[in-house]
Amino acid sequence: MSKDTMRPAATSLLILCLAATGPAFARSTDRSQPMDIDADSTDALLGDDAVTTMNGNVRIRQGTLEVDADRAEIHRAGGDISQIVLTGAPARLRQVSDTGEPMDARAQRVVYDRTSEIMVLTGAVLIEQPRGSVRGETLKYNLDTGRIEGGGDGQGISMRILPKTAPAN
Repeated sequence: MSKDTMRPAATSLLILCLAATGPAFARSTDRSQPMDIDADSTDALLGDDAVTTMNGNVRIRQGTLEVDADRAEIHRAGGDISQIVLTGAPARLRQVSDTGEPMDARAQRVVYDRTSEIMVLTGAVLIEQPRGSVRGETLKYNLDTGRIEGGGDGQGISMRILPKTAPAN
């Protein structure tokens, strides 16, 4: 399948990737940039109720956004994207904010539900930014509210928050 044929599915995957970074972390101009997608293979149906799967070395690039995964699944219901699933060892999302701060997120599995605007990252989750990091087995991110919930899975959460400015020596 050509890159042009894969573009509708990839655009949906981009929505997930931008959402993962949250409004404060995503570069606002990235959505208007060309998107390049590579994968070893794809299996797609063009119907309204279908799943598009991209396998092997999935790479998506758009502006500062970089996504790497072993597998990407885009679920459509009634013609609309209903869910996007990234898996990898790990799946990785990187982006630079409008203020120039990088964000790097890794997880074994990322599930984005478009209806609820909830993203769940599971499996060795690590999100790093210059001002700190959060890690755990499960993190749930509400894109509407910006709320992150973690733990409750018996594994706990670890956070590191760095000072806004480094103290003078």
